Amino acid sequence: MENRKMRILVISDSHGRNDDVEGVIEQVGKIDMLIHCGDVERGDDYIRSLVDCPVHLVAGNNDYNLDLPSQDIFHIGDYKVWVVHGHMYHVYRGVERLRKKALEDGIDIVMFGHTHKPYIEIGEDLTILNPGSLSYPRQADRRPTFLIMEIDEEGEAHFGHGYYRSKFSELKI
Repeated sequence: MENRKMRILVISDSHGRNDDVEGVIEQVGKIDMLIHCGDVERGDDYIRSLVDCPVHLVAGNNDYNLDLPSQDIFHIGDYKVWVVHGHMYHVYRGVERLRKKALEDGIDIVMFGHTHKPYIEIGEDLTILNPGSLSYPRQADRRPTFLIMEIDEEGEAHFGHGYYRSKFSELKI
């Protein structure tokens, strides 16, 4: 099977701030897939309309009125990917429950949100990713983050966090 280069934008915890979602899509440019790890809160159809590529959105603990799945399992190239918000796996206490479930289910990459903190763990059998939050970051520097996943010509995945430069970040107060 021939591998195709892909560029995937992974976001989470936008909490209804769809101006941030639109802004990061503009910032990163052309993507082949958009993944949202939950706490969309509103505007899921609007988010889908922002891109011309497959979109995967899952429900977070604040997505009461949205008809979104609690998890999504699909393939990106040769990788079996599991997207889940993470609150049901108590990710504030660590990723052990996610890791255990992913390994039991033959998952290659698990993506989650909920903590509002960026996280990358690349292991031999499993990669665990959290893009952080576009709208309400909680890591020490409080900078809004997202994650880019790229699949190269050989079908290998590469991951990296980026900082979202909102239209308000240039304001001097």
